[in-house]
Amino acid sequence: MTDDDIEALGRDIIARQPFAAEIGVELVALSLGKSELRLGLEARHTQHLGMAHGGVVATLADMALAFAGGPLMGEGSVTQEFKINYLRPGKGEALVARAEVVGSGRSQAVVRADVFAVSGGTEKLCATAQGTIMRAASRS
Repeated sequence: MTDDDIEALGRDIIARQPFAAEIGVELVALSLGKSELRLGLEARHTQHLGMAHGGVVATLADMALAFAGGPLMGEGSVTQEFKINYLRPGKGEALVARAEVVGSGRSQAVVRADVFAVSGGTEKLCATAQGTIMRAASRS
């Protein structure tokens, strides 16, 4: 499978995710073991202090992890677990998440993702996450 095939598959998958559409997640780039997603920040994404809600930041990180590791694990792969560290408020025009596979085996891929707050063309790291993407169990 070429990177173009992987990106086309990723665009198809994100188009079929009602939740991604609901919050406005866009696939920027996808290749084997790497992903980049973007979310234009709107008032509906914020919490009471005016910054991106932690759940929104975590969602973007989780999706970036899954999109980076998924092509290695095959169709139907899912996030097995992930951990996130919030480093600074997610404020600005957008959030961008970039993920890369750290290592993979036959049944799982360990992936790291960084989430950046974009303001005035400047990116600031607001969260970092690591997770495990697992191959789907065979269906009987």
